[in-house]
This record gives sequence, structure tokens and C-alpha cells, in this order.
Amino acid sequence: MPRLERRPQPSKAMMFASPLIAAVLMLVTGYILFSIMGKDPLQAFWVFFIKPLTTSYGISEWLLKSTPLILCGVGLAIGFRARVFNIGAEGQFTMGAIAAGGVALYFYNTEAFWVLPLMMLAGVLGGMAWAAIPAFLRTRFNTNEILVTLMLVYVAQLFLGYLVQGPWRDPEGFNFPQSKMFTDVETIPALIEGFRVNWAFIVALVLVAVSWFFSFKMFAGFRMEVSGQAPDAARYAGFSEKRNVWFALLISGGLAGFAGMAEVAGPIGQLQPTISPGYGFAAIIVAYVGRLHPLGVLLGSLLLSLLYLGGDTAQMDLNLPSAITGLFQGLLLFYLLAADIFIHYRLKPKQSEPRTTFMPPPEPEGDIT
Repeated sequence: MPRLERRPQPSKAMMFASPLIAAVLMLVTGYILFSIMGKDPLQAFWVFFIKPLTTSYGISEWLLKSTPLILCGVGLAIGFRARVFNIGAEGQFTMGAIAAGGVALYFYNTEAFWVLPLMMLAGVLGGMAWAAIPAFLRTRFNTNEILVTLMLVYVAQLFLGYLVQGPWRDPEGFNFPQSKMFTDVETIPALIEGFRVNWAFIVALVLVAVSWFFSFKMFAGFRMEVSGQAPDAARYAGFSEKRNVWFALLISGGLAGFAGMAEVAGPIGQLQPTISPGYGFAAIIVAYVGRLHPLGVLLGSLLLSLLYLGGDTAQMDLNLPSAITGLFQGLLLFYLLAADIFIHYRLKPKQSEPRTTFMPPPEPEGDIT
């Protein structure tokens, strides 16, 4: 049986080409699946990947859906580079939305310009506070941040459900589990009149540039990368692992919280039991498709947001289930991880051990008396 052997030096060219290879394999698999389901694959690809971008409204929705993915993906990429694996951006997204929504409801009748900036600050702090829990547990008790951040997602979602069905329910909302609609001063202005994409997209682009500068031009970014790539060297150089853990989780949590705030103060306009179709989890795919590089995260976000938009179009035009979006996301991640295995490892035939034959001892010469 062949075995995996680590390559002495992974190919840098293949590292950047593997996302494209994974995308092509995703399309090939999609072609086969559409054929099995009795759909014309070429028509399905047109509906899924091209049709949403044929109108100005479709492009604006594409950019709108990419905004939370960019914000969450940039923060996660910073942590992943330091080998701090925050899997709970979905929960931090939710807590940021809750914090921002609480400010909006508290100052509901206040027509002041500072309400929206206060909501932004609350969203960031809400996400950071939720990320501080696994940071404390990791640095104090050495717990696994993957499990803690993931479990906290469900706590945040249940807390949101309690609020919109209980103390924050709109008394004039016909008993629906939702809060009041936010006022005009509590919503992010549209970037283009008549479309839903708002100024949060521009903020996301600015944060991509800030993330690039931090990661490649600042000593703090270098320190975090060294801690992730060579932890022994980082400890020898005196880099604090605890500080990196706190910084990575707070940054990723704060950006996820801001994304949650932008969602409820943007296209949704209120708090509901479900405010995210899984942006926090999809951002993990975005970070790895983008190779943990800010520009790659931007491109990966545009691809994943197109999958969300195409999935909605496919449901209406082809009567496909909503799970088709998750299927394509899963295929993309599967093929990307498979490609990464062969970038870092190679198959080597297992060498069979030489067979030994029994050799009887030589007979003694002469008579033995």
C-alpha cells in the first residue's frame, strides 16, 4: 500500500493554483450532479453563476452578500495565520447583531446622527466580548478554542431567539418573533440609490487594505505569522503566545460582530430569530480559498457570495432545494483540502521488506569426539 510522505518544499505555484483547481473540480462534479437530477448542466450553470450578474440589481445583491463574508474572512485569516482557529465567527456575528440591535432599540426615539456610530461600536464590542470567552479559556486553562468557539455559536443563536420572542419582541408586530424595524438614523445608508448594497461594503474594502498592511508591513503581523509557522522559534524570540491568542480572537470576533451589525442595520433592518444563512461558517471556506491573504479573501468572498446568490436563483428557476448552495460550498472546501494534501505530501509506494531465507548452520569439519 502506498503511504504519504511529506514533501521537503511545497510548491508555491500549486499553493496559489489549488483554489482554481478546486473550483474546476467543483464545476465538474456539479455537471455530473445536474445530469443525474435530470437538469441541463449548461442551463443550470447559466442560472447559477451567470444570470445573477446580468442585471444591476443582481450585481448590487452580489456585493451586498459578499460584505459579511469579507469582514468575517479577513478577521479569521489573521487568526489562522497565527494558528488560532476561531470556528465560531457565526456566534460572534450574532452577538454583534444583538449588541447593535440593543442600542438601536434603547435609543429608538432618538433622532441623532451618533446613534449609528454607537451601534457600530456596540457591534464590534459584542463580537469581541463573545470571542474573549474562548481567549480566556485558552490562555488560562489551555482549552481547545475550536470546540469552545463552535459551541458558543449555539448559545448566541438561542439567546437571540429568546430576545426576539420575549423582551425585545415588537408589540405591534402581530406576535411575530422579531424586534421593531430600525429607524432611518439606525440603518446604514445605501451606496447607490435604489439598490440594497450599502456603505458597509466600502468599509470592508478598506479593512482588506488595513489587513494587508498589518499582515505584511507591521511587526505585530510578522510576530503572529512566525508564531503560526514556527512556534519554537517564536518562543525562543520571546513572542508571547497568550498575546497572540488574545489579539487573534479579539480581532476576528470584532470584525464578525461588525458584520452582524451591518446585516441587521442594513438589508434586514431589525432583529429576527435568524439573521445569517451561515456567513460565519462560510467565511472559514473564504479564508482558506483565499490562502489567508487579504486579497485572496476578497476574491474568495466574491465567489462564495455568488454561490449564495446563485442558489437563490436556482431555487426559483430550476426548483432546486436550498441545500444546493451548501453542496457547492462543501465541494469547494473538499477539493481544496484534497489539493492541499498533495501539495504538502506525496504518495510513495511502500517498500516491501526484503525476505530472509533460513540458512542452516555449516556442518563442522572433521570428527568431533
